[in-house]
Order: sequence, then C-alpha cells, then structure tokens
Amino acid sequence: MMDSKKLAQLCRDLADNRKAEDIVVLDVRKLSSVTDFFVIVSGTSQPHVRAIMDEITGKLREDHELRPRAVDGSANGGWVVLDYFDVLVHVMKADVREHYDLESLWGDAPQLKARKPVPARKA
Repeated sequence: MMDSKKLAQLCRDLADNRKAEDIVVLDVRKLSSVTDFFVIVSGTSQPHVRAIMDEITGKLREDHELRPRAVDGSANGGWVVLDYFDVLVHVMKADVREHYDLESLWGDAPQLKARKPVPARKA
C-alpha cells in the first residue's frame, strides 16, 4: 500500500505527464479529518481535463491497482474530483479553478514542493 504523500506526488507527476498547468499539492493532514492531501491541477479545455483525469486513473489502475473510491463532477463541467481516500485530486479548467479558489480556502495548508526533475541523460 502506497502512503498518501507518495500517492499525492505520483498524481502530481501523472498530471504533469499530460501538461497540466499550475500543479499544487496541499498537505491538509492537520486541517482535515477527511483526507491528507489535495492535488489541484488546471487543464486548458474539457478534452485536456479529461486527458489529465484519464492519465491519473489509468496509470494508477495499471501500475498500482488503485481505483478512485469516487469520481465527482465531469470534464464537461470543468471540474472533476478523483477521490483516492487519502488524496483528493481536483482537475479543473482554469476559469473554474479561479472561481472556486481552493488554494485560498485551504490557505493554511503547506504546499508540497515539487521534486527536482531528474536531468535527461544524453543518448
């Protein structure tokens, strides 16, 4: 079983695979009894939101046999929440994200810093 911090980081990396924008991971362990981490990412369009969502759900299912406990919202509405119990992944269109402003609502939550990218080896 993967710990919640590793799962949040993996979700961030998978969203990045699909060129998600403004990727933020909030550590809400001290603020929420419901979950440990929020991963909040933006997509530029409905198809982009869907592609990010499919990347995360597909890879977690294939590589780690993890399925979301629930999926709320829709790409058509511009906001999808993937509920992995200890990690909630919010995939949002930028305008929807700006409107709901989760980062401000959870402003007391520390952000997990992105891991340093591994430099590509020369062929």
